[in-house]
Amino acid sequence: MRETANQFCALGWDVTVITISESAWEREYGLDHTLSAGVDPRVKVVEVPLARTDLETDIRAFSEARSLRPQHWIDQQRREELKIFPEPVFGGWRFALEKAVLRVHRAHAADLLMTTCAPYVNLAATWKLWQEYRVPYVVDFRDGWSVDVIAGTTAFAENTPAGRWEKRVLEQARAVWAVNEPIADFYRQRYPVLADRVRVVRNGYDGDCVPATTHRPDPEAGLTFGYLGSINFAPALLDSVLTAWRTARRADPLLARSRFEVRGHIGAGALREANAHMELLRAAAADGVEFGGPVPKAEVAATYGRWDALVLMLVGGRYVTSGKVYEYAASGLPVLSAHEVDHDAATVLAGHPLWTGAVGLDPKRLTDSFVEAARLAVRTDDADRAAARAHAQRFARGAQLAPAVAEATRFARPAAQATLTRPTGGAQS
Repeated sequence: MRETANQFCALGWDVTVITISESAWEREYGLDHTLSAGVDPRVKVVEVPLARTDLETDIRAFSEARSLRPQHWIDQQRREELKIFPEPVFGGWRFALEKAVLRVHRAHAADLLMTTCAPYVNLAATWKLWQEYRVPYVVDFRDGWSVDVIAGTTAFAENTPAGRWEKRVLEQARAVWAVNEPIADFYRQRYPVLADRVRVVRNGYDGDCVPATTHRPDPEAGLTFGYLGSINFAPALLDSVLTAWRTARRADPLLARSRFEVRGHIGAGALREANAHMELLRAAAADGVEFGGPVPKAEVAATYGRWDALVLMLVGGRYVTSGKVYEYAASGLPVLSAHEVDHDAATVLAGHPLWTGAVGLDPKRLTDSFVEAARLAVRTDDADRAAARAHAQRFARGAQLAPAVAEATRFARPAAQATLTRPTGGAQS
């Protein structure tokens, strides 16, 4: 999203970003303002005072109903949200988002709207602006809505409330961006009329995430394996990886004196410290496993730069890529995959000279991957690192987004047409 806004600015566009308040982001996941430092200063940011009430931890702000029957209160919240828009948790934001988009447009008429999901309630605001003022739009879907990327199945039918919303909004979209080819193909088949408007726009990686200096492993002191990314997968996946790590340490002297550092966000809201993942990580401390929390954007390259090999833990299968796989590929380090064999991350890594391959999530096979990754780390030289980074170069974020943004600019209506009057004949509901 940051790169998209920056590229529009670089092409001479006025860019206004509508988002929720900083306090709302802080409540859910925390904030990394080193990311903000990379935003083009010409981008205007409008914050909407929205926040997840279910993540409130101050019991003095609880209603009597929430205090006495918390689960009933949550269930009632979800039912009310779904009445407003068919998305739990965020559906209740619909009207505030609609008003915000209309208010921004009336103050400074928009020629194009870029909508990034999730949450999918953003589509309601997109549709409202189209109804009222016929502002053309592009839907940056990323993972898609009607495809369950984790299970690899259809999330809902076309005749459901969510299905009707999706179909209505996508049919008028000038383009639909998806994060990988399997998701793009899903939408081409689900909505044949959209086939020539669906684009694959991969996440890619930022150049400043690539280590600037070469780290030399010290086999005598032991290696450092690292994981960097959101820890939003099932605890069973983490358990399989940690089991393989323990087994590999018992079988291999080099790994026995090595360590495994896990970095990233775990959980949301108050559950960021108390969850099953944290329990597994604490229990593995005796096996050289450390959890260091999130890494600020400005420190990502340095973090990769002091590791010897990377462990890529991912959920899902062919519909999932992840954003971190691109950074991993460009790091110049050996990459161990801990995900399903049929996974889009394997598409990105195919041919990577320092990849141990996709072996699934069986601890025995992952044990072999840890041993192989350790051997790769010891013998990797500058030529190997250069070859790995050359493999990843096509996934540089700017290279991925430049053609998509350039195309999007052609969908904007001429400035002379950007009036604040309703379209002739009114809008269809």
